Amino acid sequence: MTGVDVSKYAHSPVRKAILARDYASLGLILAALPPLCSPTEIHSEVDSLAEEAKAAAISTVIDCRDVPNRETPLQLAVKLGDATATEMLMGVGADWSLQNEQGWSALREAICAGEEGIAKIIVKHYQPLAWAKWCRRLPCLIGALKRMRDFYMEITFHFESSLIPFISRIAPSDTYKIWKRGSNLRADMTLDGFDGFKIQRSDQSSLFLGDGSEDGKVPPGTLCMISHKDKEVMDAFDGACSPATEEEIQQEVNALSQNSIFRSGIDVTQAVLFPRFGY
Repeated sequence: MTGVDVSKYAHSPVRKAILARDYASLGLILAALPPLCSPTEIHSEVDSLAEEAKAAAISTVIDCRDVPNRETPLQLAVKLGDATATEMLMGVGADWSLQNEQGWSALREAICAGEEGIAKIIVKHYQPLAWAKWCRRLPCLIGALKRMRDFYMEITFHFESSLIPFISRIAPSDTYKIWKRGSNLRADMTLDGFDGFKIQRSDQSSLFLGDGSEDGKVPPGTLCMISHKDKEVMDAFDGACSPATEEEIQQEVNALSQNSIFRSGIDVTQAVLFPRFGY
């Protein structure tokens, strides 16, 4: 607790328990949160809305950022090197990706601080939590798509600058072609990555099957990535519901630790949009 002004957290029982390492009190607070259903039990929009309401109530307690530096309780636990509190918070669905005022997430904080054990706890939980959130929101997404009119649209983006010559040659650019029919979506694109300053291109498609397949072999909400050049189809959610193995967790933490950590972004506040209507 050295260097931490406890008075700034007096209004937050969760943070007070973390600062005091009072795991009994923290456990009581977390036990009082509404329990979420298993992802396999969410089938309708009514189920989805009910679970989203519970998730919002949980987030109000464990993801609030109403303190200096906008740190979540999870980020406070990471800052204090408290693996037990981190495990308890992740166990009830704390959002590790939320950023503090400086733009750092709890996972990046753990990596930068050399807290490998805490980083592994977060990595262990984040895939199952992401899968649960996806399943929780899927019925509402499918319902919203069904209520929308079918459409085709193209989104073209490129970068120009009067200050930086030839930026259009090295900056990413592409035209996304998007079709929507029923609750199904298809998006075609060509941007595949970078090799130094050279843009790599490859014809590929993302296919969201909100209705699934007629024969029932493909479940509703399937997302496929298609490489037309390699004639390969990959299920983007393959293995998403399975917990990561210890080896996979270690590999992920090692990769994060070895990569350069920086925050990139583009100011799009002055971006100009040119709408084009095809109907």
